[in-house]
Amino acid sequence: MYPASALGEFLRSRRARLRPEDLGLSSGVRHRRVAGLRREEVAPLAGVSVGYYTRMEQGQSPNVSDEVLDAVARVLRLDDDEVAHLHRLARAVRARRRARPERLRPGIGVMVASFAEAPAIAVGRRGDILAWNRLGHALLAPHWPFDGVRRPNFVRLDFLEPGFSRALYPDWERKARDDIAYLAGSLSRFPGDEGLSALIDELSALSPEFRTLWAEHPVSNCASITRDYRHPDVGLLTLTAEFLRTPDDEGQGVTVFQAETGSPSHDRLRRLAGLSAVT
Repeated sequence: MYPASALGEFLRSRRARLRPEDLGLSSGVRHRRVAGLRREEVAPLAGVSVGYYTRMEQGQSPNVSDEVLDAVARVLRLDDDEVAHLHRLARAVRARRRARPERLRPGIGVMVASFAEAPAIAVGRRGDILAWNRLGHALLAPHWPFDGVRRPNFVRLDFLEPGFSRALYPDWERKARDDIAYLAGSLSRFPGDEGLSALIDELSALSPEFRTLWAEHPVSNCASITRDYRHPDVGLLTLTAEFLRTPDDEGQGVTVFQAETGSPSHDRLRRLAGLSAVT
């Protein structure tokens, strides 16, 4: 998966969800081979030639302006997150640099360990859990060893260990879409990360669910998410995950999980903390 193909696939996915009638166009009587808008319908509404728009979808217009991108976004009715994603993909086509190897910043590891009453993890741009505290481990992957060395990639965990992840997440499909949105956002910001591209290719080959959802190109800023967890030891938890990016934006961030004070989930989280402290 490379920036040029990612840009084209994203634009095609957004064309496919619109009908000519949505934009006041006639669908005509001729049979449409594919669903959604044609390139020749998008281009004039965005103020560019069909040839130029086609080259843009093919990743062959590295100097496409922000104004043109915004015009295309208006035609395709992209929301704010999707517009930002489109601009990142276009910038990635312009300058594809080899990404530096990913290493956990020592300060991030110390931060994660400092959370005593909340699950916390440090996450890399590929979805690798780079560090976790004991409660984060107990919540997300208690079947993995807590040895300071081996930690899972959360996207691999969700798609390649479906028995565990489908039991943990009552709304597994939403979690899966969020995973893919996370990888897609990373790809748009780190187009030179060959390990990230290899991960996407691996998951596409091994997981039919990943292939299907990746083709839909879900987009999300993944900053704050509330979801349910069906934990095998303490039962149902409703937690809000806050994702905090590092200032240098090397793709690393810290996710902290919190329950509403005084709620049943807060009590169950405290019970999980007690169980994890003695294991």
